[in-house]
Amino acid sequence: MTQTHHAGFPARRRGRKGRVALATGLVLALAVGAAYATELGPFGGTDGPDPAAVDTARDFLNDWAAGRTERAGALTSQPEEADRILRSFTEGLEISKPAFTPGEPVLREDGSVQVPFTAKMPVTGLGTWTYRSALPVSQASDGDWTVDWALSLVHPKLSDTEKFRLEREEISADFEDRAGNRLRTATHPSLAPVLTELAGRAGGGARGEIQRVSRSTGAVTATEASFGSSSAAPPDEPVRTTLDATWQSAAEKALSKAGGKSAALVALRIDNGEILAVANSPASGFNRAVSGTYAPGSTFKVVTTAALLMKDAVQPDQVVDCPQYLTVGKRFQNVEKSEHPGATFREDFAESCNTAFIGLRGKLSDAELKDVADTYFGMGQEWSTGVSSFDGSVPVPKDETEKAAAMIGQGKVLANPLVMASVTATAVSGTFHQPKLVPDAEDRTKTTDLPAGTVTQLRELMRRTVTDGTASMLADLPGEVGAKTGTAEVNATDPNNGWLVAHRGNVAVACVVEQGVTGGRSAGPVIRDLLSTVPGDPA
Repeated sequence: MTQTHHAGFPARRRGRKGRVALATGLVLALAVGAAYATELGPFGGTDGPDPAAVDTARDFLNDWAAGRTERAGALTSQPEEADRILRSFTEGLEISKPAFTPGEPVLREDGSVQVPFTAKMPVTGLGTWTYRSALPVSQASDGDWTVDWALSLVHPKLSDTEKFRLEREEISADFEDRAGNRLRTATHPSLAPVLTELAGRAGGGARGEIQRVSRSTGAVTATEASFGSSSAAPPDEPVRTTLDATWQSAAEKALSKAGGKSAALVALRIDNGEILAVANSPASGFNRAVSGTYAPGSTFKVVTTAALLMKDAVQPDQVVDCPQYLTVGKRFQNVEKSEHPGATFREDFAESCNTAFIGLRGKLSDAELKDVADTYFGMGQEWSTGVSSFDGSVPVPKDETEKAAAMIGQGKVLANPLVMASVTATAVSGTFHQPKLVPDAEDRTKTTDLPAGTVTQLRELMRRTVTDGTASMLADLPGEVGAKTGTAEVNATDPNNGWLVAHRGNVAVACVVEQGVTGGRSAGPVIRDLLSTVPGDPA
């Protein structure tokens, strides 16, 4: 079967305003990484173009790579148009984890700056499309530097008369769940991107092309990139997965409780990291469940709490006041501006008090959250799940405001349902198991087990959140359900994203609902429906 996707054409508008603090697209893979911090490489030195100009170029590539197209667009002379085209280009061509390598910036005679770059665009399940382009940056009358928007900066051959189209020939392959049951996208539509990529990796050799086509006639004018062999054949045996058809069906059904909003869910086994279900709404298009990059909001307080408990920086019964507001460079507040004077840390966790957690930031060093997330939870390490995935990012904060935001899973902390389901599994078992979709997935991660006492405390805190806190919608479910809600700020005008992570028996689950306002009211009904539909553990 051949599928056609277009890029560089009008796409569905999201109605967002301003620079979004949330990444809903694909993960940053900027090749020059550490060079920025040390002022080396193409953006370093004092004799070249204005550093502010190259910083703007860097930020644009950063945001584009991370899928923050609205934020990237805000750095250009045409914000809305840039957002629309960048989103259309990457999503329409099914590009995951784009990587940009900047070259030497050039100061032009008119005072503007040209920043060349090499783009490596991995097309899901096919291969990487590599090309070169350049960013023109000029200074406005107010002194700010802006990327001069043009279609050609996305790709030199993208224009008003020509756009790009992906032609993909899907290979014929059979897939089985963990029990040998046949998996089909007709029954489980959310699995389409997963099964397509698994088939290609199983040796079937999916084929495809990036074509340049006329905007007016749709006729192909050139082939920009080709992938796969014309002699490729489907695998002889069914591709075996860790998925569970029962959990997968229940997960896709549960997302109907998201009220038509974009949402994603992952369920996995706690004892070995095997992924039981991957569901997205809408089912077609971007696999936000494993490749999305979102601020995890207060669900990340599980990691923050682990860091505090291991350092003996706080005890559950210790009084940690929860004021309505706390200013650390900017004003932070609790959801719906709540406050809990004289609350214990146990109550702060159960009620998800932002200001209490931010008030404890001085108990941790600047790099401590990153170190704990990496060492104990595997976040930011390279996972080999069997498909392309974003595996979390917890950078060291550059100032107190960023550190405050990181304490509550905001700022530059990024995750997705796959990452947060794994975080939950690690928290309640003490051991990180790399998530995987195929039984023989390679594991190159290195982690350390959490102390047993910390695990006991985390389980108790998550249980308290269900019995007496913000996850009370799960309280009447059978079994010792533990959970943590999350509300992640997007920007000053759009509704928050809603999160919920939970565990029961040998299963950990995580759900995000875009613009869900609060985790309890949006992701809560989704996970409740899932756990109600499948009351027991997988075989």
